[in-house]
Amino acid sequence: RFILPFPPGGGTDTLARIVGQKLGENLGQTIVLDNRPGAGANIGAEIGAHSVADGYTLTMGNVAHAINMTLYAKPGYDLVADFAPVTLLASTPNILVVHPSVAAKSVQELIALAKAKPGQLNYASSGSGSSAHLAAELFKSMAGVNLTHVPYKGGGPAVTSLVGGETVVGFATAPSVLQQIKSGRLRGMAVTTLKRTAAAPELPTIAESGVPNYDANTWYGALAPAKTAPAVIARLHAEFIKIMQSADILDRIAVLGYEASTTTPQEFAVYIKAEVAKWGKVVKATGIRAD
Repeated sequence: RFILPFPPGGGTDTLARIVGQKLGENLGQTIVLDNRPGAGANIGAEIGAHSVADGYTLTMGNVAHAINMTLYAKPGYDLVADFAPVTLLASTPNILVVHPSVAAKSVQELIALAKAKPGQLNYASSGSGSSAHLAAELFKSMAGVNLTHVPYKGGGPAVTSLVGGETVVGFATAPSVLQQIKSGRLRGMAVTTLKRTAAAPELPTIAESGVPNYDANTWYGALAPAKTAPAVIARLHAEFIKIMQSADILDRIAVLGYEASTTTPQEFAVYIKAEVAKWGKVVKATGIRAD
């Protein structure tokens, strides 16, 4: 069972379905993808953390879980203590998008519009404490604008609201909005990382669009319950590495905006601790609270 703490349609779900299918083939096992959204990704993570540590239940962790360690007083699990990291799998930028009805055609024009209409532009995120939420709050802080947050229970519902015009600004993972941008249903403004993404090289970075040093990305990784045997972790790690190094998988995820970023279990453990500390500082500095 591969627990996905988000609903179908977002970046976590899309990557898990690609990787999970290959994992099942390699292991000769049926992989059940179990979407357990809610509470800013805490519900699924709590279920995964307290599952039987026999190697048959994995959780797709992402940056939201590192953020939640500070954002929530009682998330229901400890990302460091309750999980055995298997490997980091991939990362992707968030993309700042707007509904076509928005007059702004660039980041600078959007900033000017937001300053002219403080609090009147609603932005969608994949949930309170998600990477999209933090990316937007960091943008608000650094650009000096006031946007109103509308959290959804995952990237899929957030993008649906944007396409439908219920919200007009969004920070969403590249896999969840690239097709909408290409079809013209959303307007791509900029990516949130310091480097442009190969999946949409025409989009500038927010940093080069007038908000210097702005940087926020989303990562995804496989986690097992904390007491899973080292030999089991090693086997799972080896299989994930094979998958993430295969040419067909690399081609499939690159088109969607993902970049493979594999690690050893030990490296992933160090990375997770660093991410908890990094985003903890952002949460405290911006005053964000789970809402």
